[in-house]
Amino acid sequence: MKNIGDYESITFPLSRISTFDVVAVGLEKHHVKALIEIDVTEARKKISDLKKQKVIIFRDIDISILIEREIQGQKVPLPYVIRKTNEKSIEQIYEEIKNGKQLPIEDLGDNVLGEPKNTGLMKLYYMMPGFIRRQLLKYVVSNPFLTKQMMGTVVVTAVGMAGKINGWVIPVGIHPLSLAVGSIVKKPGVVENRIEIREHLYMTALIDHDIIDGAPAVRALSKLTQMIENGFGL
Repeated sequence: MKNIGDYESITFPLSRISTFDVVAVGLEKHHVKALIEIDVTEARKKISDLKKQKVIIFRDIDISILIEREIQGQKVPLPYVIRKTNEKSIEQIYEEIKNGKQLPIEDLGDNVLGEPKNTGLMKLYYMMPGFIRRQLLKYVVSNPFLTKQMMGTVVVTAVGMAGKINGWVIPVGIHPLSLAVGSIVKKPGVVENRIEIREHLYMTALIDHDIIDGAPAVRALSKLTQMIENGFGL
């Protein structure tokens, strides 16, 4: 063929197939999208003051995060589930995330870091037609026990770490609650009837409307916003 220029052929990671299935099923969820802007100036001041202090324990649940790993020269986001976060300190969670970045990738079909794997079943899953894979994923999502066991109940993706974006990122997910943490930007804010430069965090929340109604969701997000702005747990 002419006029195609230089090119290279690379191996397509099998783990990306799971991503396709998650997006396909996630688009069918009845998510309510909440675009949240939070003044994190005070919280960041407390974080700065606590650099030489011991952090405290805070309450939480199983949280799934995405860790970018390199497979055959390609950067691929792989999920890692932090278990029993209510029993771990912030320092322990940080260390677990750091260690998760070093976990060995046993197979190109690895789909969850640090979790027991059945390589044979995963390879069989990747060989199935797309509509069958998505039906299996829907079954997992419809079962709360399987959901918690395999991927936790909340997913948090820190897209703001990859680069600065002055705006919100709207993710697609299958968890009951998905949080996309964006960038922190400086902008004018009103404090005690005066304008001053504040640091604002862009965050997006996806809430499964089949599980929680709008009013409780708003109250929960309002409380979360207040806790973050006040530097709760720092």
